[in-house]
Amino acid sequence: MSTITIPLFPLHTVLFPGGTLPLRIFEPRYLDMISQCMKAGHGFGVTLIREGSEVGAAADTFDTGTLSEIAYFNQQADGLLGITACGRQRFRIISRTVQANQLTMAEVELLANEASRPLPEKYQAAADILRGLLEQLDQPFINMEKRYEDASWVSSRLAELLPIRLEQKQYFLQLDDPIQRLERLMALLEDLEMR
Repeated sequence: MSTITIPLFPLHTVLFPGGTLPLRIFEPRYLDMISQCMKAGHGFGVTLIREGSEVGAAADTFDTGTLSEIAYFNQQADGLLGITACGRQRFRIISRTVQANQLTMAEVELLANEASRPLPEKYQAAADILRGLLEQLDQPFINMEKRYEDASWVSSRLAELLPIRLEQKQYFLQLDDPIQRLERLMALLEDLEMR
């Protein structure tokens, strides 16, 4: 079992491997975290908040998250730090400690990335819906490498972008099989279209 210790960034969002996440950083603990990550050349873990908030005391999070790396950063006009994080690999939290500044450090087990799998013909509609969603978005999505023939990529991007509950997105992150993810996403899409 391969384990590493990483800082966690608890958010009200779910990041998948291969996904991009634009963030505005303003809290001192996260400014320090980003600075240390950039100096050391390592990433941080994005985890969905189960209870608590993004600011103030350390939030309680789900145990499965995504290790991300900083792909881009800039000082924004309002003085805040803007970054784009790219999801690299899922992890499962083994243990965590909260530092005095409320930054959570976690020992995590890295989970193997899904292998690329051809998108079955019966899920072509999922790729078409995803293409339509991505065409409506600008940075950082317009520069994203598109892999509409890859079941893992399509199912992950769709789960990230669909307007579904965060707990549902977390459920899809925890699934290990992209075909199973696609099957359940298609059932959700049918429900969404009925309303």
